[in-house]
Amino acid sequence: MRLRDNLDRDAALITAWSTSPSADMAGALADCSFDAVTVDMQHGAHDEASAFASARAVHAKGKPALLRIPVGRNDLASRALDMGFEAVIAPMIDSSEQARDFAQAMKYPPLGSRSWGPLRALDMHSEHTAESYFREANRQTLSIAMIETRTAFKALDGILAVDGIDGIFVGPSDLSISWSKGEGVDPDRADMQDALAEMARRARAAGKFAAIFAVDPAATPLFAKMGYRLCALNTDPGAIRAGAELMLGQARG
Repeated sequence: MRLRDNLDRDAALITAWSTSPSADMAGALADCSFDAVTVDMQHGAHDEASAFASARAVHAKGKPALLRIPVGRNDLASRALDMGFEAVIAPMIDSSEQARDFAQAMKYPPLGSRSWGPLRALDMHSEHTAESYFREANRQTLSIAMIETRTAFKALDGILAVDGIDGIFVGPSDLSISWSKGEGVDPDRADMQDALAEMARRARAAGKFAAIFAVDPAATPLFAKMGYRLCALNTDPGAIRAGAELMLGQARG
């Protein structure tokens, strides 16, 4: 099932987070019970070749692939869709103008200005003809704006109002830096929790969905109660460490 269809069912989804430039690793994550895999080109080590290969590896396991682009790389956003990604996450969106520029790159006319050429996407999503892909792409490929600063929080309603923005993705670590005026990184800041809940509520009220990075996986049920419909869990090295520690604990008794 496509990512959009699951979100429209109001399901609470969990995505793995791929930072290692390995399609095999991304495919292995997709082979787990995650609902999706997000490939990270902002802080992860992926380049275009490893990211695009990862999209195919994830899709081969029957899971949707998302891509987080580097800051301001709207050219890469539309290219990612051509390569079969179902969603793109744009970091550090601080204004409705930045959100509009991102959405323009993600959506075909008349909503945006995405150029035609989804050859890899058509190969991967073989249920589509060229005509049906063009007709449905603006709905099925998702534009997700990251909210990571106080400035973005203040501009949230304007960002949510942009046609072509399908959802928001809250980065609590960066938000905590801005929230504390640079005092430090603390994604669990007590004085930020009401704002996190409010962002999920306002996204839903705008007919959009909210996603968030769960630095502590145990916080995922709380985020789901707040209204977040997509949570990211740690990173691939974190998943390896957690699994290794569990196995070593069992092995050593």
